[in-house]
Amino acid sequence: MAKLTDVAWNEFEALPLEAKRPYLANPDLPNTPYHTLFAQQFDRDLLERLAALANRIRFMAKSKEGALYLKSLLPHKRAMLYFSQPSSRTFLSHLAACQILGLTWGSVRDAATSSEFKGESREDSIRTFSSYFDMIIMRTPEKGLAEQMAWELSNSYRPIPIIQALLDIYTLLRSFETKGGLRNRTVTFCGDLLRGRTVRSLSYLLTNFENIRQVFVAPPELQVPEDVLAILRAKGVQYAISGNLREAVSLSDAVYMTRIQDEWDQSKGESARIDTHLFKFGAEELKLLPPDGIIMHPLPRRDEIATCCDRDPRAMYWRQMRNGMWIRSALIAMTFGFEKQIMCFGA
Repeated sequence: MAKLTDVAWNEFEALPLEAKRPYLANPDLPNTPYHTLFAQQFDRDLLERLAALANRIRFMAKSKEGALYLKSLLPHKRAMLYFSQPSSRTFLSHLAACQILGLTWGSVRDAATSSEFKGESREDSIRTFSSYFDMIIMRTPEKGLAEQMAWELSNSYRPIPIIQALLDIYTLLRSFETKGGLRNRTVTFCGDLLRGRTVRSLSYLLTNFENIRQVFVAPPELQVPEDVLAILRAKGVQYAISGNLREAVSLSDAVYMTRIQDEWDQSKGESARIDTHLFKFGAEELKLLPPDGIIMHPLPRRDEIATCCDRDPRAMYWRQMRNGMWIRSALIAMTFGFEKQIMCFGA
C-alpha cells in the first residue's frame, strides 16, 4: 500500500490529485482517510459511509445516554484548530464537532498571536503544534500548505492527521434520501464560480453519483474555470454554462448560491465593477424552483439570496451549517477509527 513515507515530497507534490489518494489513506482501515485534504479522496462508498455515520451521531446526540457515549470516545485525544484564514462558521463547526466527541481542543486564529509574528514559518509552527496535539484541523489561504504538512508530519517522529474543511454534499444526500436519492438530478451553481473553493470541491464530489447534471450560472468574468470542466468531461458528466439564473432554477433540483469573493481581487474594486444583478436569488426565483427543490449557500451571504427566502422549507442553508457539524464529527470519528463503535451503539 502506498504511504507518504515511501515517496519524496517533490514526487508527491507533482502527482495528480486522484493519484495522491492512496498516500493519504489510513493503512489500517480500508477506504478510510488518514489525512483529509481535498475532494478527490472521496468515492461514493466513502461518502455514503460518512453520511450514515453522521446520521448515527446526530441520532445518538439527541439522548443523554447517546451524547455521553459520544463524549466518552475521544477524551484522550487533542485537536488543534489552526485557522490562518478567517472563517467563524467553519471554525465553530469543527469546534462543536470536537466537543461532541469529547476531544480537548486548542486554537490559533491569528498569526499575530503566535510565533509566526516573530518570524517563525508556518511549517515550523505546525510542527510545533504536532508535539501537543493528535490532530490538526486547518483552514489556510496558502496553497499546498496542508499537503506539504501532511507529508512532513507523516515523515516525522510524531505523525498525526491533518483535516481541511469540506463536504457540503451531506446536505444534498439528506435532502433527497427519502425522495429517490442523489441520482438523476440537476444541480445549479451560481455566483463567483471562478474563485469559490466550495464550488470546486462539491462539483467533483457530485461526479460520484449517477446522472447528476451540473449547470454553472455566472457573469463571464466569474464563470467556472476550465480545469473543473475538464474533469467533468473526462468523467462523462453532463454540464451547461449559462447566464440565465431563472431558466436554470426552473430546471434544478438544487441551487447552490455563492457570494462574490472579492477578498481575492487583484486590484481594488475589481469585483464591484462586475454586473451581478442577474445572479441573485429572490422571490421571483423562489416561485420558479420546483416544489422538491432546495437552495444551498456555504455562507456568509451578502445580497445573493434575499431574506424573504429564509422561511421557505426549501431553503437549506441554515440546516446546511448544522449538517456541517455532524459530517465533521463523522469524519473526525472515522479518522480516529471509531466508525464501528458508533454504528454498533445500542445494537
